[in-house]
Amino acid sequence: MGKRGPKPTAKVKINWSPNFAYAIGLIATDGNLSPDGRHINLTSKDKEMVNNFQRILSISYKTGRKSNGSNRRKIYYVVQFSDMFFYKFLNSIGLFKNKSKTISRLAIPQKYFFDFLRGCFDGDGYSYSYWDKRWKSSFMFYAGFASASRNFIDWLRKSLFKTLKIKGHITTVGREGCYQLKYAKFEASLLFNNMYYSKNVVCLKRKRLKIERALAIVGDRLSRG
Repeated sequence: MGKRGPKPTAKVKINWSPNFAYAIGLIATDGNLSPDGRHINLTSKDKEMVNNFQRILSISYKTGRKSNGSNRRKIYYVVQFSDMFFYKFLNSIGLFKNKSKTISRLAIPQKYFFDFLRGCFDGDGYSYSYWDKRWKSSFMFYAGFASASRNFIDWLRKSLFKTLKIKGHITTVGREGCYQLKYAKFEASLLFNNMYYSKNVVCLKRKRLKIERALAIVGDRLSRG
């Protein structure tokens, strides 16, 4: 008989916590599970995200760089590692290979749902605000999540209605059928107050700062009546 190769070892400690749930949110949006049943990949234009991801999971791998095929000036940061045990865990909660259009409901402990959601937001979420010139002193503020899977967007919407009683609305963008779950002003404010419940939560700083600036204006408008 030939020599057996080394036994696979677990690199990621599987233990639910706020940070762990955040990392799962990153995988659910910007992550990829290889067809080989063991490799996990995270790709982001934010190096901070990749660094946070590695720190949370207590892994240390060289961060690669790649450019966008249509825009070589746009650089993405990539980390990939092999962990068959963590891969199987991701399968068990609803994450599989080729997940972009098939991802649906995930088994996330309710206690950590908003940490997971913050990871999703840092991965595929967005926010924007502006002063509406049609109405005097009207400040508009929107936030949302994007996904190629309608089932995933539906699940997020139902989960948020169940916990916060916010409805939002779903739109379809582009020919490829990207779905957006969008919340406006007061619903968006409630959403972010739950996602960023502490100054110490792990997150992308640039996105949080943008949100805090918008929320400060919304709060100021409310205080003035």
